[in-house]
Amino acid sequence: MSADQAAAQSSSPIPSLAIPALSLAAFASAVSLRVTDPLLPRLAQEFDISLGSVSYVITAFSIAYGFSQLFFGPLGDRFGKYLVIAWACVACTLTALLCALAPNYPLLIVARLLAGATAAAIVPLSMAWIGDVVPYDRRQPVLAQFLIGQIVGISTGVLFGGLAADYFSWRVPFFGISLCFVLIALTLFSFNRRLPAYAMTTHKAEGSALRRMVNEFGQILSLPWARVVLVTVFLEGGFLYGAFAFIASHLHRIHHLSLTNAASLVMLFSLGGLLYAGTSRRLVRKLGEKGLTRWGGIIVATSFLTIGLAPSWQWAIPACFAAGMGFYMLHNTLQMNATQMAPERRGAAVSAFAACFFLGQSAGVGAAGLALGHFGTGPVIAVGAIGVLLTALTFSHLKSAT
Repeated sequence: MSADQAAAQSSSPIPSLAIPALSLAAFASAVSLRVTDPLLPRLAQEFDISLGSVSYVITAFSIAYGFSQLFFGPLGDRFGKYLVIAWACVACTLTALLCALAPNYPLLIVARLLAGATAAAIVPLSMAWIGDVVPYDRRQPVLAQFLIGQIVGISTGVLFGGLAADYFSWRVPFFGISLCFVLIALTLFSFNRRLPAYAMTTHKAEGSALRRMVNEFGQILSLPWARVVLVTVFLEGGFLYGAFAFIASHLHRIHHLSLTNAASLVMLFSLGGLLYAGTSRRLVRKLGEKGLTRWGGIIVATSFLTIGLAPSWQWAIPACFAAGMGFYMLHNTLQMNATQMAPERRGAAVSAFAACFFLGQSAGVGAAGLALGHFGTGPVIAVGAIGVLLTALTFSHLKSAT
């Protein structure tokens, strides 16, 4: 943030609920992403296909989410990040309805592709906007608090999916997601009208849209540390969510829990994330970025190994909770680095970060889905654990060298 922006902020502060409103949008986006995890066995039965094949409802969302970042980052820089997020929520209302009304599996995949594409603007542009208006020395705790919405959304999505799988139609959660996005979009448009000028920063467009997009992402990729962050978050997304997406199915198939109960255990992941959000200021001061990534990776790996290899489901209670704490220790630190990779093009930089994260997820879930038929859910989760550990330790080492 420049000195002029800091002076403007002191004289014209942003509305106090503007960031919590973005957190609500992140909540709905996370619900949309994770609602299908516990639905996989139900969808496999409904459409008479294998568990590995039906996991494409997750992969489709993640692929579209990742590639759409190439569009939304520059768009947010050009027209204003907060406004683009509000319109994205309008689009999410429609794509969630398409998911709910899909008459067959191929059209459900198409609807999930569109849902991922429209949700792609929300979290990355929110983070970039926070980077625009919050100074670097205060940014990580603010980002952690913003992520409370996403954290709660993950657990809510998993729970709604589990309840729908056991007691209702798989279509019911998507109607709820659509209604949620309507209300959030109206809230965001209201706050956007009250933002001060410095919080609505845009960049003048020059040349064709394609040329601008290529130029902006090319500038980001030319930075050595940016490349390290982007590769790291791609691997984190692949290894972590390649395992996480099948935890509910693992508990259901191996330990014979109902999908509702399995989803309830996975919800503990979000409670661990909330613990991190509440203690982030102290943890940042005590451990620093290198310690957060190192210990975050160790905690996630230990937790996932416990879930995948334990002889009884009770071990998943502390493991899911600890995994959430460890993940947000690692991921929030990577997000912090993403907001500072290219401050003059922060929207494009954070969007590139999100693109790599979700493309990693799609690759990880796709690979895990193929491996399920040969090795089962336990070994797949264990491989994810080891991959997260190696990724976190490598990043921590490289951070020490900078």
